[in-house]
Amino acid sequence: MTSEGTIEQSLQVLVTDYAWLDLEVERDILNNSGVELLEATTGSEQELLELVAPVDGILTCWKAVTAPIVARAQNCKCIGRYGIGLDNIDVEEATKEGILVTNVPSFCIEEVSDHAMALMLSCARKITTYDHAIKQGIYDLSLGIPITRLRGKTMGILGWGKIGRSLGQRARAFGLRVIACDPQIHPEQMDQERAELVSFEELLKQSDFISIHTPLTPDTQRLFGRKAFQCMKRTAFIINTSRGAIVDTVALQKALDEKLIAGAALDVLPQEPPAHDSPLLRHERTIITPHAAFYSEESLMELRVTAANQMADALTGRKPENIVNLPVLEQPNLRVLF
Repeated sequence: MTSEGTIEQSLQVLVTDYAWLDLEVERDILNNSGVELLEATTGSEQELLELVAPVDGILTCWKAVTAPIVARAQNCKCIGRYGIGLDNIDVEEATKEGILVTNVPSFCIEEVSDHAMALMLSCARKITTYDHAIKQGIYDLSLGIPITRLRGKTMGILGWGKIGRSLGQRARAFGLRVIACDPQIHPEQMDQERAELVSFEELLKQSDFISIHTPLTPDTQRLFGRKAFQCMKRTAFIINTSRGAIVDTVALQKALDEKLIAGAALDVLPQEPPAHDSPLLRHERTIITPHAAFYSEESLMELRVTAANQMADALTGRKPENIVNLPVLEQPNLRVLF
């Protein structure tokens, strides 16, 4: 404490990047715990390597916290992810160094499942096809034909986590049969879910719509390539609100051109923003949104408050709620004390 009774700033947290207007919410929370907030300018690896050495914590949204960055951050006690997925953080290296890694597993469950459902409905009812045509002066029902009844169709969900289950509830409300593929789920867990657990091959074969809700890992990278598209129904649509690299977009474009599948609705792409001349952007059978599925005013506020509070907890001797690398707690080199 200083003589005026205020908390002396002695700890620092570096924010690599963020998708909102400012960091006032985080700054207020962390300042109350005696933590100063620093902002990266570009979030590039080179810049982060120059900035991380003295900091006590790192908050990251999309920028990569690579092994060299983790190794350089010798004072870092916690790396917090603004979100659920961890593919942009080298969790293994962080664990090796005794650093906590946290995430926000409850983030944007309602928003992403709503967005996926909206994309599916737009595919099924040809909403964007008609909208684009009318705005070009073409008023023609035949442009969207054929349209088939939604009730009774099969929704295949890859990844039966919180978002996948939330989407399943919405799909059932529209009369869809729900099947799911997730190697982490035991069939007995599905008994009360009103969904059938199937293999990946059966998901491809049976689904009229496939919605992706699995993390990006070495096993799921480009999981949807030419072989997968060849196994899908020619009337099927693929929807991706998870990670862009799970879909091989070159193979997807060829599958659309060859009419192996009916269409694709993508909120995420391997490169964001995409090249302006990307053929997928203007393909007549794609719907593309700008990585917007996570967004609502409410979801962002919950995310920011949770991520900042967890960082404050880690740096002031309280155990954060969502630690993703729990084995680190048993290591002698753990850098925090609870």
